[in-house]
Amino acid sequence: MRKADTPGWHITSGEVLRDGALATGEVALAGGAIAAAPPTSARQIDATGLLVMPGLVDIHGDAHERALQPRPGIGFPPALALRDTAAQILASGITTAFLGVTLSWEPGLRSLGMWRALMAALDEARPVPLDLRVHCRFEADNLDALDDALADIAAGRVHLLGFNDHTPSILTKLGNAKELAKYAGRAGLSPEEFRTLAERIAARRAEVPAARARLAAAAAAAGIPMLSHDDATLEDRALYRSLGARLCEFPMAEPVAADARAHGEAVVMGAPNVVRGGSHLGWASAAPLAERGLVTILASDYHWPALLEAPFAMARRGRMGLAEAWSLVSDNPAAAAGLTDRGALHPGMRGDVVLIDPDGPRVLACFVAGEAAFLAGDAIARLRP
Repeated sequence: MRKADTPGWHITSGEVLRDGALATGEVALAGGAIAAAPPTSARQIDATGLLVMPGLVDIHGDAHERALQPRPGIGFPPALALRDTAAQILASGITTAFLGVTLSWEPGLRSLGMWRALMAALDEARPVPLDLRVHCRFEADNLDALDDALADIAAGRVHLLGFNDHTPSILTKLGNAKELAKYAGRAGLSPEEFRTLAERIAARRAEVPAARARLAAAAAAAGIPMLSHDDATLEDRALYRSLGARLCEFPMAEPVAADARAHGEAVVMGAPNVVRGGSHLGWASAAPLAERGLVTILASDYHWPALLEAPFAMARRGRMGLAEAWSLVSDNPAAAAGLTDRGALHPGMRGDVVLIDPDGPRVLACFVAGEAAFLAGDAIARLRP
């Protein structure tokens, strides 16, 4: 059945977020979009006591890695992992998700082989009941994977390009037996094998700038946004800005975030940082930076449910209302990703809507492109003829 032929939906009596404020109202869905009025055949759902919000837009979520490898060395097929991932994402109210897929020189979970398997699984899985996209997190020293990345960008299989550069940090930890064992376990290698590999990779460091420039040119030609990751210094931000990266993701110092904002760039930090009250790595705390306008986007990072919880946590701090905080997880990330058709509940916008019980908060229903993609039992009980 085509979307134009479906009966549509009429969501009534909920607290609807529109124009920066929550007010009792209704939302109609028809033809995959927000409609000015419900079709006569629309199915009705009573949203009394619920929040009716634009769907969450997650521009960096890599929790799918736990579905692929729940324990070091224990893997599951990508197709199975993606089914589990899609279910978790929808239950978290996320209607547009950029899977943060790390394309690294490490064997195993983040390898070129896993990248290829995931791309194939995504091709086979489509269509899925949400807008599932790929955020390629390309490790700078992964020169052997450059041709794959360039080909997938050109083919439209990559929707966001992230410049990662974790190799220098990894090299500093090779003398720490505990850290070395962690990296080796993830890669399925012995500590000595991993050390040898890391040192071999680092020996080609001089080739990184040219490879990075080729990636940036390919992304620009394809019209996909670029972001830098873990910028530690103003020089880092300037470098990636020169390549066309207009999103600054997880800056490691406040001056870096301030510099990005001064240049009109979006700044991304993790929703788990907000929910937990600070970074698990001891870096900048996202909530106060968001309240000061230095952080404009929150992403699920390594925990899908944190993206839903984060705006409520921001509101509980008392310096930002829920309607304002919702921009951090919906319209701001949508705009940064170039997705101007979502993030608001105005007629003509894409029909991505989430119904939330604020006492949880808990997702009761998730509509993607105008169709019900997730309905909890409580939501089913609210259906009307």
